[in-house]
Amino acid sequence: LLVLAPNSNAMSLNTVVLLGSARNVIPPWGGAKRLGDRVLNYVVSTLQSRDAGVSHNITVYDPLEVFGPEGPLASSGAELKTPHFFLKDPPPAMQEMADTIAAADLFVCVTAEYNHTVPPALASILGHFGGSKYAFKASAIVAYSPGPFGGARVAMAMRPLLSELGCLPVSHITLLADPINLLHEDGTPKDPEARMLNQLPKTLDQAEWVAMALKDRREAVGIPS
Repeated sequence: LLVLAPNSNAMSLNTVVLLGSARNVIPPWGGAKRLGDRVLNYVVSTLQSRDAGVSHNITVYDPLEVFGPEGPLASSGAELKTPHFFLKDPPPAMQEMADTIAAADLFVCVTAEYNHTVPPALASILGHFGGSKYAFKASAIVAYSPGPFGGARVAMAMRPLLSELGCLPVSHITLLADPINLLHEDGTPKDPEARMLNQLPKTLDQAEWVAMALKDRREAVGIPS
């Protein structure tokens, strides 16, 4: 769990960033142990540096931590044994996570592609909490893959899942192919002029606009019963 405070001079969004992959091993053919870390760092640093009158109060959920021994969903596990909305008295850490999700204005899913679809750890995190926690909010999809298609198929699989939860994904998605050659481990670009880096600012332009509009409407009139 990582929490980063916003710039107080801009309109603030509570933004939850969900890392999709729990994989933590170097593959037999070589490469990064956790390829998603550099993509996550790139996304978080980009959110922090936004200058369009919007700042982000960022909370990051990494499945390795969420389902780890001290994690908020450790008692349920990635198997989704005891989802939050089934429990009358959930563990305090799970309740705190539920409260953070309920307070979010925007969800950003940073996800790998497992078998052309959603990684089970990400589906489990999302599925632990009822749709009312996500409803009438915005979401954005950032997918990545070692191959040339940048996780395009998982991005398409994420759309109906996020829509069903009620946090509607914006149309512009970010697809990052071969991130190990695109980004350093800390998320800084190896070539700041790389064309693939033009995607995320456009995705966030849409996501921030929709998230602010929905936040304004929720605060003005509430949500439908």
